[in-house]
Parts: sequence; C-alpha cells; structure tokens
Amino acid sequence: MMIRQPISRTSRIVLGLACIFLLVAVYSWLSWRQHQFNPNDTTVPSWRQLKDGLLRATHPDPKGDIWLWEDLKATSVRLVAGISFGVFVAVALGLLMGCYPPVESFFLPPLAVLAKIPPTAMLAVFFVIVGTGFEYYISMIAFGIIPTLSQTVYEAAKKDVPDELIYKSYTLGASQAELIWNVIYKHILPKILEAARLQIGPSMVYLLAAEYVVGSEGFGYRIKLQGHQLHMDVVYVYLAILGVAGFCFDQLLITIRRKICPWYAP
Repeated sequence: MMIRQPISRTSRIVLGLACIFLLVAVYSWLSWRQHQFNPNDTTVPSWRQLKDGLLRATHPDPKGDIWLWEDLKATSVRLVAGISFGVFVAVALGLLMGCYPPVESFFLPPLAVLAKIPPTAMLAVFFVIVGTGFEYYISMIAFGIIPTLSQTVYEAAKKDVPDELIYKSYTLGASQAELIWNVIYKHILPKILEAARLQIGPSMVYLLAAEYVVGSEGFGYRIKLQGHQLHMDVVYVYLAILGVAGFCFDQLLITIRRKICPWYAP
C-alpha cells in the first residue's frame, strides 16, 4: 500500500470493528487469567462482575440515589459550561490577537507561559481563589483551554487568512467589525471547531481531577470513592461511559463542522 493511499469506507469500518474486537478479546483473556489465580479477584473484573457494577450504578442505593444519574448530571453540566466559557474567551482573545498587533504583544507572552503550566498543578490555587463551588470546576477547565486554544486561533487568524482577502474586503467598504466577523472568523471557523474538538479529552481530565479532589458528586468523585473500596467493577463501568460520552461529543462537533463548513476538508 502506498503512503496516504485512501481506502474504502467499508474497509475503515471493518478495521475499526476488528480493533475493538481485539481489545475486548485481550481484556477477556486478562480477566480470565487473573481469576485463575484468585476467583474472587476484583482488579480486572469479569464480564459478569462488570454487569453487577452497572446494576449497582443504575439502581437506587440505600439513600434512594442513583449514582450514575447523579454523577452524569453533575459532570456533564460542569463540562459543558467549562468548555463553553473557555472556548468563548479563547476564540475572542485569539481573534483580537490575530487582528491587532498591540493586543498580540500584550497577551501572547503571558499566554505562552500559562500554557506550559499543568492545570492540575493549579488545583490548590483555584481552591484558595474561588473556593470549592461550581466556579472551581469552570476555572479548572477554562485555565486548561484558554492559553492553548487562544494561541491556535491567533495563529489561524494571522497566517491562514490571505492578505488579499482582507484588502478586497476593505475595498468593498467593510468595517473592521464586519471584516473580523464575516471574513476572518468565518474563514478560520473550521479550524476553531477542530481545535475545540481536541480540547474535549484534556477538559475531561481537568474536570475529573477537580472532582477527585473536592467533589461530592460526579464521575471523578465516584471513581475515587469506589477505587478506594476496590470496587473496580463500578470504576471500569464509569471509565467505559466516559469513553463513549467523549466519543459522542467528538462526533457531534465533527458533524457540526461538516454541516456549517462543507467546504473544509482536513
């Protein structure tokens, strides 16, 4: 096969399913081997144990709470709010830096430095500044998104928009606001969506870290609690749900990009 030679859609689907089947087979073998040494082992749960974990997470506990529903509701609200806020600020800041050199000179150096600080290292800082409420989770996600995404938007706005397109817009009488919104923003919108899509995984890491430390509900809190009790059947179920949810969110953004930017082909 030649480098970058395209394959059919059927081949892509078959290869993807084959990889998933291989992963399931490897996990099944690891679980079987572990239970040969210890039939009561919970570190690598069997499929029956995973079923029990799913039932435990989806049925009311003695207090009447359904773990999965409560945690899914808390984590999803925090994640969507944090990503939305972070993307909004990053896009606005990146566009301004890409359009106006004074703004670029003012914001780019600190953003370059902040992008090198791991957001998880800021857990204690945000704990002191904003407390442990809803703002804590938003701050963690926003701090992880804004420095890197704003620089990505800045690079696209500065380098991907041809100068000729800007000159023609001025010649046709466009104002600066119209130029930024109707020309520059829409020209780089596909790359903004692609960059935002790549922030889903890191944002989930930042949120789970915050929930792990201070949360009283949410996926991070539940994974910590059940992990300390060695209820790995529940932990693995939660990890699988996180993976599926992240994949669906990713595919949603890809679909949105295809609908509103049909001309773009990465």
